[in-house]
Amino acid sequence: MRKLVLISILTIGFLLSANFPLAAQGVLLKKDIYVGPDETQDNVITFGGEIVIEGRVKESVVAFGGRIVVFGEVDSSVVGIGAEITLHPSAVVHGDVVSIGGALNRDPQAKIDGDTIFFETTDELWTSLKTALEGFFGLTLLPIILLIKIIALFVWLIIALLIALLFPRHVATASLEIRKNFWPVFGVGFLSIIIFAGLVLFSVFLSLIIIGLPLLITLIFIGLVIKMFSRVVIYAFFGEVLTKAFGTKNPALILQVVLGFLLVSLITFIPWLGTLVAFVLNIIGWGTVVKTRFGTRS
Repeated sequence: MRKLVLISILTIGFLLSANFPLAAQGVLLKKDIYVGPDETQDNVITFGGEIVIEGRVKESVVAFGGRIVVFGEVDSSVVGIGAEITLHPSAVVHGDVVSIGGALNRDPQAKIDGDTIFFETTDELWTSLKTALEGFFGLTLLPIILLIKIIALFVWLIIALLIALLFPRHVATASLEIRKNFWPVFGVGFLSIIIFAGLVLFSVFLSLIIIGLPLLITLIFIGLVIKMFSRVVIYAFFGEVLTKAFGTKNPALILQVVLGFLLVSLITFIPWLGTLVAFVLNIIGWGTVVKTRFGTRS
């Protein structure tokens, strides 16, 4: 139960906070962040601000909007979602550089040990968003649904990256369990969902006489936490499969999550087939979380 509460509080806190350093978890979350030449940080995250790295970051640098400017050293990945990434000649990134919907400026002398993944925001995407907004005011249903899906996907990406940064070992352990024990994981997930659905129905019945209301709220809370963590595990698993298929031996967890997110999102957008795939992935995700107890055991 402590792990459930911890994951939920941290996730909600990250989404609502504009300036919230988490020293205990080795995560620095602020709008504008400067890491000096003689300074060392673990994970660095910003929403719409500027990150300047002249020293060293032991883990990852992540920006949602804003800018990332690297003069120094990053031991893991540099990830920009709708952000501008600039790597100067002295920059050293031992992991991967991922830019989605932003800009990437790399000096030829900058060193990147991992992979460079760049998805530029196209005019077609902005046209689709504009059409969606026009559809909203024109009461056209399809563009509204598309816009809601895009916003939901972006929120899921933020949650996935934050959980992967905060609990990398837990996510990696749970992801490994899928590959090692797929059918036991699937079976546990199927039974877990059936039992959970039964408990929810039972609590709904009890809530008619008020007694079951606290139980119903608790179950909803637990279900949301399991769904969040399980999705990240699924992203990491498919991201690892995808990166290794292209010859990457030891892909960074952040890269796995981003690529897995893109792959799963693309598949689940397909009518009918996407719904079926999403259902199967939910079973696998639940089974992994329950079997590994949120990645705390294999």
